[in-house]
Amino acid sequence: MAKTGLSGIGMLVVPVMASVLGAKPSTGFLLPMLIMADIFAVRYYHRHAEFSYLVKLVPSTITGVFVAVFVGEWINDQQFRQLLSVIILAGVVIMIFRLRKAEIPHNIYFASIAGFLGGFTTMIGNAAGPVMTIYFLAMSLPKNAFIGTAAWFFLCVNLFKVPLHIFFWQTITWETFQMNLWLFPLILVGVIIGLRVTRLIPEGPYRIFLIISTILAALKLFF
Repeated sequence: MAKTGLSGIGMLVVPVMASVLGAKPSTGFLLPMLIMADIFAVRYYHRHAEFSYLVKLVPSTITGVFVAVFVGEWINDQQFRQLLSVIILAGVVIMIFRLRKAEIPHNIYFASIAGFLGGFTTMIGNAAGPVMTIYFLAMSLPKNAFIGTAAWFFLCVNLFKVPLHIFFWQTITWETFQMNLWLFPLILVGVIIGLRVTRLIPEGPYRIFLIISTILAALKLFF
């Protein structure tokens, strides 16, 4: 649902999965499912993507991903959970920042910061949605261009992360991937629901509900 219009709802999934599977293992378990949903999003919105904005993000995003791989290797699961919680709460702050429609800088420095934070947060907890939403909105992209560009960004980054999860963190295995395949029908249902529900829910009330729910979920993860 998050990949086809309900941007930010994935922030609720991350702490729940971390509580069930463990913080670090959950990041690898979620990744193939996110890629499946990314493919649908790209298929639906690909013609609207603005690739010039993606090119600016490549160096800093890759740097952020590798820094996160290093950090994830040197902290225990409890520290990983707390770091993930801090990232999620930071995402809530960004959501509120966006809700207030605050002025955001539009330059190469902001793109580099957004790329690094996006790479780091997506590797640590698949939690880069709020950061990248701010960036793409700051570029003043029309609605469809925003969704299409973000879809391509996350598909490319998530595919880039797969070998790192397999060979470095070892959080993706054949067993976890088999379970991902079993869940594919539900991912397809989520894609369809996301496309339809996005047209029905008023943006303001939904974002307030999402912010409150995400804060509670992050606090549960932290403690």
